Amino acid sequence: MIGTTAKLAAIPATPHVDRRVALWSLVGFWAFYFVLNTARMAITGDGNQYEMMGRRAGVALVGIILSLVMYGVLRSLEGRSMRALLAAAFLVSVPASLAYAFVNFAAFYLIAPAGSMMHEMATMQAKHESILEVITDSAVSWYFFIAAWAVLYVALSYAAKVGHAERSAAAYRAQAQAAQLRALRYQINPHFLFNTLNSLSALVLRHRTEEAERMITNLATFFRTSLTNDPAADVALSDEIDMQRLYLEIERIRFPERLSVVIDVPEELEDVRVPGLILQPLIENAIKHGVAHSSRPVTITIRARAIGDSVHLSVEDDADGGGFIQHGGGVGLSNVEGRLAARFDGAAHSRHGLRDGGGFRVDLTMPLMRDA
Repeated sequence: MIGTTAKLAAIPATPHVDRRVALWSLVGFWAFYFVLNTARMAITGDGNQYEMMGRRAGVALVGIILSLVMYGVLRSLEGRSMRALLAAAFLVSVPASLAYAFVNFAAFYLIAPAGSMMHEMATMQAKHESILEVITDSAVSWYFFIAAWAVLYVALSYAAKVGHAERSAAAYRAQAQAAQLRALRYQINPHFLFNTLNSLSALVLRHRTEEAERMITNLATFFRTSLTNDPAADVALSDEIDMQRLYLEIERIRFPERLSVVIDVPEELEDVRVPGLILQPLIENAIKHGVAHSSRPVTITIRARAIGDSVHLSVEDDADGGGFIQHGGGVGLSNVEGRLAARFDGAAHSRHGLRDGGGFRVDLTMPLMRDA
């Protein structure tokens, strides 16, 4: 939960285009202009190519500076709607195009113009074209080039917003999942505590003080361990088994002659990660509907097996009859199924039913996960 909340806090309220992506796109646009025009001039065979390349590089640098100003304006408006941002992109391209057209004209026609440039100036004068008209016509042509980058920035901003929405949705889904897991996990403790306190009361009334003290100690250890762990976190299977041993020790005090336990967990599976206390409701049901209602010793068996990419856990008892089925499955099994669904989103499942020869069995299958 804390990790999910931190992720939500780390997501900015207003998504922005990644600064490096924006700057590289900007530089790429003007590099494209420089290369394309240099190649075109080289093909036409105009003289003074090196001098023209220098002027063209200077003009491209001014274009980059103007685009940086546009970038600052558009970035400040990214909190607005996409329609408003697109309108701003087209509007801000107008003064940028005019400014660029003026610099471009000055660089090639006013500052020490080359012979070809002077010839073009003479042609303009012959047609009675004013400098303002020439710059305006040039600005119209450059407008589409400059506006193209502005529209690209708007597209990048839209992509950033989509990515932001997806990350926010994923974070909120994770937060909701964690909350659901916590609610289901906390559902276990009051139920178990109620049953244990009833047993403790019975021990006290029967003056079985030593067993009562041992039960209180084990109960305190059980709750101290379970409540200090994150309810939404996974635990090592070895830790889960240790918790169940502790719980079974509490129940063994209640049924010293009727409860036997077999734990069959291979050593290579001890570090497999499982939801914390996922087995406890199943064992509690086995005791409640099996051991407590049996007149003979009952063995509860806990097994773990790895099959492919899955880990299979089972809890079974060999009590007579099908008390668990007769009680409709109860809260415990529903809790486990709900936690598996919330934790693994359909990638885990459970099966339950009567055993051949008596008793009840629950099988859990979930993805096999280990510590990184």
